[in-house]
Amino acid sequence: MAQIYISAKIPEKGIQLLQENNVSFEMFTGEGLIDQATLQQKVKDSTVLITPLSTTVDAAIIDAAPKLKLIANFGAGFNNIATDYAKEKGIYVTNTPFVSTDATAELTAGLIISLSRRIVAGDHLMRTTGFSGWAPLFFLGHELKDKTLGIIGMGQIGQGVAKRLKAFGMKIIYSQRHQLPKEVEETLGATYLSQTEVLAQADVISLHTPLTNGTYHLIDQAAFAQMKPGAFLINASRGPIVSEADLITALQTEKIAGAALDVYEFEPKVSDTLKQMSQVILTPHIGNATVEARDAMAMIVAQNALAVLQNKEPDYIVNS
Repeated sequence: MAQIYISAKIPEKGIQLLQENNVSFEMFTGEGLIDQATLQQKVKDSTVLITPLSTTVDAAIIDAAPKLKLIANFGAGFNNIATDYAKEKGIYVTNTPFVSTDATAELTAGLIISLSRRIVAGDHLMRTTGFSGWAPLFFLGHELKDKTLGIIGMGQIGQGVAKRLKAFGMKIIYSQRHQLPKEVEETLGATYLSQTEVLAQADVISLHTPLTNGTYHLIDQAAFAQMKPGAFLINASRGPIVSEADLITALQTEKIAGAALDVYEFEPKVSDTLKQMSQVILTPHIGNATVEARDAMAMIVAQNALAVLQNKEPDYIVNS
């Protein structure tokens, strides 16, 4: 049986690395996500499981794989894996951090620009009713220059967003558990504030925190009540950080002016109400969906698989 089971198709670069090292592997090539029964069957003799963050690896999957030494998650997040239980069983869990930074920061910047200048709504207009010509008050958006960008979660991606939007002349404020070193703040032109202050002052709020018990529904009715009426909310981090029901209410009551979402509380399901709102931009969880980022992620999971098969410690362990 294959030493490595790959539960979704991954980029060719990772496959080539495994082939070059003459290790046996099997990869799921079906349409959609692998079902849990098939996954349980396939991992029973595997030493390594490479899996996307969209596939749940719970205690039942782990118990079905007594030889398992590594669960290599293809993604920066790892909430889909029972990490503590894996640790109890002596199984490494790894992720693919950092290589998604530029791709996700670029997408976030694109969402901010598109929302403020109504690009998606304009595209829809031109493909449907069209317009009668240029007019002084027609289809007005907002410039980003001199507006305030509030970043909640100033890790690598948050900093990447700050660098990009600073170039547009935005004022950068941020909140997180710990303040960045002064020299980093100076480079980014960023000011550390409490979350309450960030919510109250920002014209655009961009979320870049991990999903934990403490960040679940971080943005809820109380948070929306603190925001400016004309504020935009951007979420390219994790869906459940935002209460979708409270977001819909905030948009319907014009508590905020708009939102751009790449992730969803009940992903892959998206509320029909959000789909019908012209002031909302929806993208299908494509934060790191670039050839460059996904190739780098494939190399990381393949390298970690090879390391474990050679009785070495893998990189980016999340349950040590």
